[in-house]
Order: sequence, then structure tokens, then C-alpha cells
Amino acid sequence: MGVVVRVRAERSPGERRVAATPDSVRKLVAAGASVEIEAGAGSGSLISDAAYRDAGAQIVEPSTAVTAGILFHVRPLSADDFAELPPGTVTLGVADPFQNPDAVQAARDAGVTAIALDLLPRISRAQSMDVLSSQALLAGYRLVTLAADAFGRMFGMTMTAAGTLAPARVLVLGAGVAGLQAIATAKRLGGVVSANDVRAASADEVRSVGGTFIDLDLGTADAGGGYAKELAEDRASRQQELLAPHVAASDIVITTAAVPGRTAPRLITAAMVAAMKPGSVLVDLAAESGGNIEGSVAGERRAVAVDGGTVTLIGAKDIQSDLAPDATKLYAMNCANFTVAILKEGDLVLDFDDELVAGSAVTHDGRILNERVAATLPVPAEERPR
Repeated sequence: MGVVVRVRAERSPGERRVAATPDSVRKLVAAGASVEIEAGAGSGSLISDAAYRDAGAQIVEPSTAVTAGILFHVRPLSADDFAELPPGTVTLGVADPFQNPDAVQAARDAGVTAIALDLLPRISRAQSMDVLSSQALLAGYRLVTLAADAFGRMFGMTMTAAGTLAPARVLVLGAGVAGLQAIATAKRLGGVVSANDVRAASADEVRSVGGTFIDLDLGTADAGGGYAKELAEDRASRQQELLAPHVAASDIVITTAAVPGRTAPRLITAAMVAAMKPGSVLVDLAAESGGNIEGSVAGERRAVAVDGGTVTLIGAKDIQSDLAPDATKLYAMNCANFTVAILKEGDLVLDFDDELVAGSAVTHDGRILNERVAATLPVPAEERPR
């Protein structure tokens, strides 16, 4: 009998995604795994328990104890979640280990192997497992539709006998996967879109999806692997100063900037928001990790007073869950693809010489393996990665 894959029903309020679909279950079963789905796990993504059964999964109650195997999850597990797992369990999903140190230490103490798909190395083999990219794609689209709904005006220019309606001027800050999708979506809706990012490759990427790149002449800040690194304090202040007139001239501002392992960089200050035109809209994807925009609160839509009226400031929360069926389809296959890569004739084989495993494993056999994560925790010297 092959390894047992348990798929968790998410406990976080507002989270509608799940880490498996009938298609991903079939893929796992074909690879020799047995799949258990917690009852009702797929309801938020419009997947019935019967559909999972038809694909070859067994439905179990959420209260049923997890046996040592692989546990799929969407949201990061808590310290309490890890404490309940038997030693030898492998957990697979988004872990956000830099923001959840207690959970990392609990996973270590429980003897759990915690695989963080958000730490996958940026290599070609990992593309089909890349949860950050698959979920950011949907987030970028949803940011624009949120902004369009709050804007209350048309995006595209329209010419009629009664007059001409000007296009919306859209500014996107951060041109990773989410930002590029936001640019492309806003462009398709007819907006005039400009964007900025601190990474060297971003100018060409912005232009490739129809945006105009704003060059602030600050140099670049690449952290490797396609990620950005945090700007020094003086450069960050200069960035805000140079962005201010572009923010003030925009009808819609969408921010998606993130630095792995750190609080989201502050790109827009309260003073910059106050200088915007009444009726403008700002949407902050990074609201859950500190916020790119001063005053944004995750899950809140706020009216902020400006001269002559208000602007709308939206702090994104559970944004991928707004598109749960599509988000689940991609996330589930990311999890299945990684799992199939570490199965051999249905049995789990963890090869730490494989960069996919070595790069994404946070804990294993009572140790913290990831050097960057270990450096942020009070880990005894004898337990540090070697």
C-alpha cells in the first residue's frame, strides 16, 4: 500500500481553497498514493465529497487523526497543528516560515518534515509546483476587478456624440507575477497603465504586457531567483518622493511589492494618499504582511479623506479565495506535481540531494534544515544546518 495523502479542510475563516481537486486526486492515485479528503474540504471551491470519491479518494471526518504520511494544506499550519501530528509526518503547502517562527519550532519538536512550497527554488523543474506564481496570477487579476468595482467609472476611453469619457489612469507598483497580471488585466479593460519595480528585468516585463515603465533612476535591487530585496532606508525615502507625483496623477493605484522573509516595503505614505484626487482607488495586496500603503488594513475597505472628498483604500485579504475554484485547481496540481516527484512506486522517498527537496524542506527529523529560516530563530548551534 502506498503513502497516505491527507487533504486538510482549511480552518482559517474566509479561506475557501483546498489542496486537492478530483483531477489531482487521480494523479496521486495513479502514482500509487492513497488519498484521504476531510469531509466538506472542497465545498468552498464547489467540489463535492462525491466528486472526490469518484476520483478515488476516501472521505474522512476532520476529527480523524492523521496517520504518518503527507498532509496537504493551503494556509500555514499553526504550532498547535504541528503538535498534533505524529512524528514522521510530511506537511506540504504554503508555510510562510519567516512569519511563523513558533510553528517552525513546533514542527521541529514534533519530528515533522515541513515542506514549504513557498520556498521552492526558482528552477525550471519547479515551475509546475510553484504555488507562489499560480496564486499570484489570480491575485493580480482580482486586484483589478476589486479596483474597478470600487472606482465606479469606466476603465476604457469611450467616445460618444454626447462627449468623451477619459480612460482610467492605473499605476501598478511591483511587477512580479501578480503585478504583471494586474497590468495586463487593467490594459484589457482599457486603462492607461504605468508601473514601477526595483528589479532589473522588470522594465522589459512591464512593456511586454502593455504597460509603460516608470524609471525612477534608483538602480536595481535584485535578491536572486526573480525576487526583489529591500531598499536601504535612504533609497526607500527617495523612492517615495519620486513616486509621489505619479500616485497623485493616478485614478487607481495597485501595489503588489513583497520582499521574501520581511515585512512588505512601504511604498505609499499617508501624505501621498492625501494628495490623490477624490474618487481614486488604492488596492494593497501586501496588507496582510505589513502593507505597501500606509493605513491599509487587511480585509477592510476604507474611505480616506482628501481635499474635496474621499479616496477608497482596500486592504486585500484572502484574495485568492475570491476565485476559489480557479485558485484551487492550480494550487492542487502544484501540490500533486511535487508529491509525484518524491514518490517511488507509491512510497515516499525524500532525497535531500535533490534541490527541490533540499530547497523547500524547513524541518526534518527534529532539526531545522533551512539556513535562512534557522538564522531568524533562537536555534542552538548544534541544531543549525550544516
